[in-house]
Amino acid sequence: MPSALRQKRVSDRLLQEISSLLLGMNDPRLSLVTVTVVNIDRELEHANVFVSTVGDEARRKEVMQVLNGAKGYIRREVSHRVQLRRSPELLFHWDPSPEKAEQISQILDELKSSGPAASAPAAAPAPETHKASDDQP
Repeated sequence: MPSALRQKRVSDRLLQEISSLLLGMNDPRLSLVTVTVVNIDRELEHANVFVSTVGDEARRKEVMQVLNGAKGYIRREVSHRVQLRRSPELLFHWDPSPEKAEQISQILDELKSSGPAASAPAAAPAPETHKASDDQP
């Protein structure tokens, strides 16, 4: 079994090669597709490739369909570029992280633009009350 360091190096190299391969493909449906993360199992047999692009749900489905259709070609090209005993099986997944980051950014911008006047005022400290003690006249 490879070490964790080798596993990380292979993941990074796969990310680099798949990204450059997608850029070089002449398919307009794969324009602006970004490989965000590649996770590979300990046996270096299966690689989970997470991708993202701009667009709506229909665009997401189209990109995933094209990538799954070109899976064999991408695997073969990657096996020529990366010297491994066995080329890992590629499993493409949609990465929702950029969309979530954009939503969080919009929420933070809305909170920032609303300013401190719109936020709830801080509660004032309760006034201290002194009890009259029995030993005073």
